[in-house]
Amino acid sequence: MAQPVPIEPPARQKVHASFVVNGERCEVAFAPHRTLLEVLREDLALTGTKHGCELGECGTCTVLVDGVPVLSCLALALSCADRAIETIEGMARGGTLHPLQDAFAELGAAQCGYCTPGVLLTAKALLADCPAPTRAQIADALSGNLCRCTGYAKIVEAVERAAAVMQRAASDARSEASS
Repeated sequence: MAQPVPIEPPARQKVHASFVVNGERCEVAFAPHRTLLEVLREDLALTGTKHGCELGECGTCTVLVDGVPVLSCLALALSCADRAIETIEGMARGGTLHPLQDAFAELGAAQCGYCTPGVLLTAKALLADCPAPTRAQIADALSGNLCRCTGYAKIVEAVERAAAVMQRAASDARSEASS
């Protein structure tokens, strides 16, 4: 009589996926039911992305997927395969902080800092789509990011300051290119 072939339980099955995380291609093996948040933190050791409510209500786990804010606690990692993912660890470039990070530090827009990575990445996506947002547009964009420490005023001011800095830099670059 033939011996039955053991079937690996679904919890132990792994899928292999490729991601471009913070500009670098990586291959990861993980259980197909795992969220992007779990894979980023536990498999790739990118702990800047925070566990929050894990219900998609607080925005603490926000990352950018192809430049769009995504709640990583709700996204299956497998659904993000072969896509560009940016976490807070990838926001600074070559040792230089992003203008949003500078503005947050200068204005004291981060208190405990737990929500800050999600807020910064959401604001970055806003400024990529709308370089000169109004206060209402900033508030609307950040409405899915909850902060228990601030009254949001400094956060909005920091986004406004970063937008102004980025607009000046773009204007200066255009001036240099045309001369």
